[in-house]
Amino acid sequence: MEAVDYDLGPGRRDVVPALRVLVVGPGPRSDGWAYVTAGCWAAMEKDGHGLEFVMTAHVRDQRFIELMAMIVYYHCGGHRLDLQHSMPLGEPWGPGSTCDHLLISLPYLHGPDLEHCPVPGGHARILWALPVTTAEIEFRRHHGHEALEQLFDEAEIIPTDPFRASVA
Repeated sequence: MEAVDYDLGPGRRDVVPALRVLVVGPGPRSDGWAYVTAGCWAAMEKDGHGLEFVMTAHVRDQRFIELMAMIVYYHCGGHRLDLQHSMPLGEPWGPGSTCDHLLISLPYLHGPDLEHCPVPGGHARILWALPVTTAEIEFRRHHGHEALEQLFDEAEIIPTDPFRASVA
């Protein structure tokens, strides 16, 4: 595991002054790379409770560290993400990908033990930022979050595949 300090830059660093992204390589439970935010909870906690985010990708790449910083800034900068929310990326998840949004979901790939994390002074809930397509977000708006997750299950998507086909 590597902890990468991330400076959001002038005018933004005050929103999350101690942002880090933990980069965890493939291991016995997963062949993907996990990127986990650290610092979001401290910036936004209320009564000892707050959020951090995890994303899983097929490779180790600076791009995913930058995406995690984008998620934290979006959340802490006034958009308050939570379970079943989505976030537009404004560009593909990676070169050639049709995934241009993130869907905030339970960390299914990592098991239920990752979701609840004790931290000094409270508890962080770690939610998964799953790359999805615009069509999938539109499907969710019309049919609901559960219906979209059912489509993912039926299609047996590989969530770390940046080139996966849209299920909607």
